[in-house]
Amino acid sequence: MYAEERQQAIAGLVAQRGRVAVTAVAERFGVTTETVRRDLAVLERSGMLRRVHGGAVPAGSLTVLEPGLGERRSTRTEQKRRIASAALAFVPEADGSLILDGGSTTAALAEVLPAGRRLLAVTNSVPISHRLSAAPGISLHVLGGRVRGITQTAVGESTVAALADLKADVVFLGANGVTGAHGFTTPDETEAASKRAMVKAAQRVVVLADSSKLGREHLVRFAAVDDVDVLVTDDEADPDVVSEIESHGIEVLTA
Repeated sequence: MYAEERQQAIAGLVAQRGRVAVTAVAERFGVTTETVRRDLAVLERSGMLRRVHGGAVPAGSLTVLEPGLGERRSTRTEQKRRIASAALAFVPEADGSLILDGGSTTAALAEVLPAGRRLLAVTNSVPISHRLSAAPGISLHVLGGRVRGITQTAVGESTVAALADLKADVVFLGANGVTGAHGFTTPDETEAASKRAMVKAAQRVVVLADSSKLGREHLVRFAAVDDVDVLVTDDEADPDVVSEIESHGIEVLTA
């Protein structure tokens, strides 16, 4: 295979998987890691990808842009439904407490919470609070703050301060990016601050992220790998990325 052909194939892998590791690419194409690094450098200069520690991600992965909640609700809906169903295994028993972060996948979980089970639910999400306000058995606590229109979640100092006084059994978080090297990320600083406070406010941390988020890195990290107990994703996740995340001691459940 000529270098140009290999480079095009590598670019295709990055676009398909969201992240590739240098070692995995070297093994796949039967070349040295030094050759792969040179290929990645060529592709980065042409704007086709961005190099990160140990590999590469799509050129647009490290960005402050984020899709609105309405757009996210209409994408990968089947995967999010399966993730939500699998995440039910981590919902506390009766009289337990949980925190639900804003997002389309956590909203999918809110839709399938066990009917009639007595639970204290805390959320900063306007759509989730609306869904749970009339749910039987749910005692709802809504976090205040400035509502970001793009995510429809409350953020800011008052949101973080309210979370500092709480300790729940489990928190279910969404994420825009997940990698073993950089952890769990989101494009916005205020969203990251609220998520960070949620991590501190729970005894168990569960992240719900469909496979398109794996291998991607965004501007602000809200949780290191060691901060998260469980990642629930779908069965389209790249096995190499899953293995990398699992190597840090996180339980990964694919739905």
